[in-house]
Amino acid sequence: MIVVIVEDEVTVANRIERLTRDLLNEYLTHLKVFHHFDEAIDYLEKTPIDLLLLDLNIHGSDGFDLLKMTAAGSYHTIIISAYEEKAVDAFAYGVLDFVPKPFTKKRLSKAFQRILDQHAHHGSHTKYLAYKKSGAIERISLDRIKFIRGADYYSEIVLDNGDCEIHSKTLSKLIVVLPTRFARVHKSYIVNMQKARRLQVYVGSRYELEFTDGECLPVGRTRYREVKERFFS
Repeated sequence: MIVVIVEDEVTVANRIERLTRDLLNEYLTHLKVFHHFDEAIDYLEKTPIDLLLLDLNIHGSDGFDLLKMTAAGSYHTIIISAYEEKAVDAFAYGVLDFVPKPFTKKRLSKAFQRILDQHAHHGSHTKYLAYKKSGAIERISLDRIKFIRGADYYSEIVLDNGDCEIHSKTLSKLIVVLPTRFARVHKSYIVNMQKARRLQVYVGSRYELEFTDGECLPVGRTRYREVKERFFS
């Protein structure tokens, strides 16, 4: 796991680095610390990482501009900040966790566990997905998303009107930050279950999920039971 820390207070940055090395231990392959936004942004644009630990106030500058960019990135973001009143807005962008300062080792460990547990949903407060388009950061309301299709190292977000937008996160990273109404129904698809109306069962253990507009997507055999429970629970 490649981790980046963005924190302007040197003593705090050192503590976060020390605890991160201790808690992630064998999962950690490389760790980089930045004390300025510009340096961090330059690094993030050039280097693939897995996790960003971000303070929202760096030398008096609001970290939300960087947060919007990181939310559209291919990696997870955990906020470590004294500005607890910004937690709701941060979660709305799909951050993995918000750790308020001052923090304990136990609280940071809990945040790290979220990234290690790739099968759990942690995005109950996520309202939209930020993504990069034509050099700018755009955002999509989750209510507009019909399904998300995996495509190598990125994902295709398909909307109600048929439009498709590209997100840098893989399906495995997106499912962690999405609320429970989104389900991984197939290795290649995440579906907004509120848009589905019928689970079709065919001979030969073949399954399909039908949307309200009649479009169908395959359901993996190993995921059929979970999808079925969504309809009859």
